[in-house]
Amino acid sequence: MRLILTLAALYLSVILLQLSSGGVGPLDALSGLALGFTTPQIGLLGSAHFIGFFIGCWWAPRLMGSVGPSRAYATFTALGAMGLLAHTLTDAPLAWAVFRVASGICIAGSYTVIEAWLQARATNETRGRAMGTYRFIDLGASLAAQGMIGVLEPGAYVSYNILALICCAAILPMAVTRLAPPPVGDHPRLDPRLPLRLSPLAVAAVLVAALGTASFRMIGPVYGENVGLPPGQIALFLAAFIGGGALSQYPVGWLADKYDRRWVLIWLSVAAIGSSLLTALLPPGGAGQVLALSALFGFTSMPIFSVAAAHAHDFARGDQRVELSAALMFWYALGAIAAPLAASWLMAQAGPAALFWLISAGHAALVVFGLMRMRVRAAPEDRTNYVYAPRTSFLIGRLLGKSRDK
Repeated sequence: MRLILTLAALYLSVILLQLSSGGVGPLDALSGLALGFTTPQIGLLGSAHFIGFFIGCWWAPRLMGSVGPSRAYATFTALGAMGLLAHTLTDAPLAWAVFRVASGICIAGSYTVIEAWLQARATNETRGRAMGTYRFIDLGASLAAQGMIGVLEPGAYVSYNILALICCAAILPMAVTRLAPPPVGDHPRLDPRLPLRLSPLAVAAVLVAALGTASFRMIGPVYGENVGLPPGQIALFLAAFIGGGALSQYPVGWLADKYDRRWVLIWLSVAAIGSSLLTALLPPGGAGQVLALSALFGFTSMPIFSVAAAHAHDFARGDQRVELSAALMFWYALGAIAAPLAASWLMAQAGPAALFWLISAGHAALVVFGLMRMRVRAAPEDRTNYVYAPRTSFLIGRLLGKSRDK
């Protein structure tokens, strides 16, 4: 309990950041529909967020080194608030895409500072509790952010102002905390070739994870609106996806530590194909059916990134862990930039079910590639621990590195 109180300012900032940044994605999608945006234009907003995310991951350690963690954090949250408020100035889709870049920079940069602070405060004795609480709060706030969509009016001035106020409030806990700023160390060297050398299957799985989760979270509200869900049920639709993914972490982690992780990836993809095809093919059966299928899809697709990361780390040396985690995040960001654009274009051409046909095709390709890779080499004898890996910043590897060791 004392540890949680010590880190309370960091955890409160995470909650506020998630409420603002987690709410803007689905709100933008619903607002775009209300304002007459095309489905590809709404997909562009989701891709723009991940462009900003990538910029923020790259820029944050450098800004921390030049102006310090506290000022860097204030800079990133100010950018996020400005991006939210700017939505009320125009209804041009390209302008909104620029504003979403600012929001993406905010979330990546702010999380980089927070995770550097956590890294500095956590010891070997407290790291497990600190990270467990951090991941629980991050997921819980993400669930709450989806619920806000049920009460925020799409396209309304007030809605974006509420999110901007919450983003501004995220500055306050960090501004008044008595925690000493973390030392600014070397940022991870970004080498995208590293995971390709260690495990091509892990890279493929990370790209498929981005295809499923990024396209669903950014374009899912469009799918929900097209199948007749009101905003309140669209919020539940997105929350069910995240809740299903959260529930899957323990059983999937147990399987990934007990059996060959390549088989776990393959069977997760088979299950994701099944849940996607059920969603695409079943006739409309009411909100209950849609929510259940969303939870099932989250259960089967969200753990894939963490299983892929664990598989890649099985082939890495201890001194490669931070760089490997950053490189896997790089590949996820690339996939997440492309996924909403591709999904939204297909939905515009072939209807809402095309979202799940695309995701099914990605997982089918992963199954085939996984079976091919199993013929190339055997599974490693010594394996790291399975760890739930949030996609927050390139520095997350520093927090999770020791958790992977036996």
